[in-house]
Amino acid sequence: MSDKTRILYCNCTYAQVVPKPVKEAVLRELAQSDIGFEAVADLCEMSARRDPALKRLAEGGAVKIAACFPRAVKWLFSAADAPLPCDSTQVLNMRVQSAQEVLAAALSPGLEPNLPRGKETRPAPSELPAS
Repeated sequence: MSDKTRILYCNCTYAQVVPKPVKEAVLRELAQSDIGFEAVADLCEMSARRDPALKRLAEGGAVKIAACFPRAVKWLFSAADAPLPCDSTQVLNMRVQSAQEVLAAALSPGLEPNLPRGKETRPAPSELPAS
């Protein structure tokens, strides 16, 4: 893992599930900061195309990702055969966090990994309660 934590910003161009004012404020402040970051148009679209850039992003070391729900981001990368390491990935949820909260976490020196661990499975039909 690299000593430097990278920042990845998703503009959620196609899904449009992130409030526009939050996206705009986060992008504006990242651009005005002296910290480098990478911006992508839409992680969902990249995953659907199995874009090889996702593998590069996943394997590049510690990363903070400004996007949406951590579980969704985890599975977008996984679906593109580019699993994110749980211990060196922090997902900042622009759907529910304010721009200030996302920026504070993105620009802080620490990394608080928050990807769900382990295999998530659905119960077998025989394990479901009777209705």
